[in-house]
Amino acid sequence: MKKYIADSELILNEDGSVFHLHLKPEQLAEKVILVGDPGRVGMIEKYLSDIECKGSNREFCFVTGHYDTKRITVLSTGIGTDNIDIVMNELDALVNIDLNKRCEKDIHRSLTLVRIGTCGGLQPENPTDSFLVSEKSIGFDGLLNFYANRDEVSDLAFEQAFTEHVNWNPKHTRPYVVDANAELVKQIAGDDMKLGVTISAPGFYGPQGRVLRLPLYDADINEKITSFEYKGRKITNFEMESSALAGLSLLLGHRAATVCQIIANRSLKQYSQDYKKTMEVLVQKVLQRI
Repeated sequence: MKKYIADSELILNEDGSVFHLHLKPEQLAEKVILVGDPGRVGMIEKYLSDIECKGSNREFCFVTGHYDTKRITVLSTGIGTDNIDIVMNELDALVNIDLNKRCEKDIHRSLTLVRIGTCGGLQPENPTDSFLVSEKSIGFDGLLNFYANRDEVSDLAFEQAFTEHVNWNPKHTRPYVVDANAELVKQIAGDDMKLGVTISAPGFYGPQGRVLRLPLYDADINEKITSFEYKGRKITNFEMESSALAGLSLLLGHRAATVCQIIANRSLKQYSQDYKKTMEVLVQKVLQRI
């Protein structure tokens, strides 16, 4: 007998849409572009035709339309892996749970999800305004640790090597390391984007080693992160969502990848002077390749 999912666990709105996203199953395309900034949904919408639907609730804005022959949904997530937890579970519910019967469907559907974002580069060879696709993501947020089978989708040897190298503070949540979908990474990166290892931090300031008025627990954390290398891989950038997207997609059976424009190079103390113009270029590349 199939498990019944109670009203309190999967909350639906009166119109049958999922609670936070306000999306209905028929409104969601199998190709999904995720962006943090709600304003970026409108920027991408201008490249779409035959708009089917659009809506918004809080920081979650969506539009579904077509790019050439491809049906695509663009959805904003807001900032942070906690929001990705909402987005991924509700997107999966739309395709893999019968919302009327409140049970899992017999046939699993897999979404293709590409996050377009901005990030801070950690290596001097990655200049501002370059594009980087995350092959691996390191979650400083601890989100995946709340789910069963977390170890089965994580690179445990990488995790161990990293925590030992930086002398990880045991008061912090344990980092998890997950891979993006290799096929999708290759598809999006093409031959003109860099590949890297991305840290998803649970904050923009202290968790990314920024100091304004509050001192850090470990003042040398960014130097330790930058100097870390494992099997020829170095950590390339900071952002705030890719680890949860990759990890939850692996657990739920979806294809996901994150591509970011480097708008600041932390090691060189440089910041992009016109990142919005370059973001238009990245958006067009993703629309063509997704």
